[in-house]
Amino acid sequence: MTSIDLHALTKEYGGRRAVDDLTVTVRPGRVTGFLGPNGAGKSTTMRLVLGLDRPTSGTATVGGRPYAALGAPLRHVGALLDAHAAHPSRTARDHLRILALGNRLDARRVDEVLAETGIAAVAHRRVKTYSLGMRQRLGIAAALLGDPEVVMLDEPSNGLDPEGIVWLRGLLRRLAAEGRTVLVSSHLMNETASFADHLVVLGRGRLLADTPMREFIHARVRPRVRVRTTDAAALGGVLARHGHEAVRHEDGHWSVDDARVDDIGRALSAAGVPVLELAAEEGTLEQAYLDLTAAATEFATRPQEV
Repeated sequence: MTSIDLHALTKEYGGRRAVDDLTVTVRPGRVTGFLGPNGAGKSTTMRLVLGLDRPTSGTATVGGRPYAALGAPLRHVGALLDAHAAHPSRTARDHLRILALGNRLDARRVDEVLAETGIAAVAHRRVKTYSLGMRQRLGIAAALLGDPEVVMLDEPSNGLDPEGIVWLRGLLRRLAAEGRTVLVSSHLMNETASFADHLVVLGRGRLLADTPMREFIHARVRPRVRVRTTDAAALGGVLARHGHEAVRHEDGHWSVDDARVDDIGRALSAAGVPVLELAAEEGTLEQAYLDLTAAATEFATRPQEV
């Protein structure tokens, strides 16, 4: 199957390294979330893969070949980098027809991807009349036009309504299930967590993480147990005897850091403490991401004092 391979990839602009000695393989059969703060080098990396920029050093290949060496590239790689790339005075159907003609694709694919992306009913309208969400769908349609083995999407959920986000989530998972290589850049942590199997994280152009998503979260967010009881004093006593401290929250529940739900449950049961709620609080991708990238954020803000 086709993978994206980056080896010692470096890109400098005026002495500044936007991508710094990046080596990573994006593999088929899974959705890889491509994360990093603003200015981390994500978009530059995608442009280097697509041959839109030339690397200062290193290589970026698709299936072992540079993008420029691919014949009829839309058959191999489909990409969305800019939702405003389509000519505003063309209709959506004409935009896709021109792409199909230039890449020697069957014209029937135009209607197929229009239907797949949900814009067939408005395909006769000029692109300048489209909302951002509709332009995103058109960009995804263009990426899928050649039925490619590799799909690269930069912030594809921008402008999509809730129905569109659910549709996109299903599309990404289906593409990966079909054995394709799927790379998706996003700033939306909760949304990335809903579709990504694997994460590649950049900071200041350097690779910070290349790992399965669940491992990424578990390695950086402490386990926590949520407890609710009618006997706070008994709860505190049992936890103290087992080396734990509980923190009470305004809604009445208690949280226990660095604890496992099975251990807390057994201890409370043995002591006869009434339990109204007992659950593991899963760490979030956002928590783990912020922990990892705190020192790699180029543009940071300080929380305002209230």
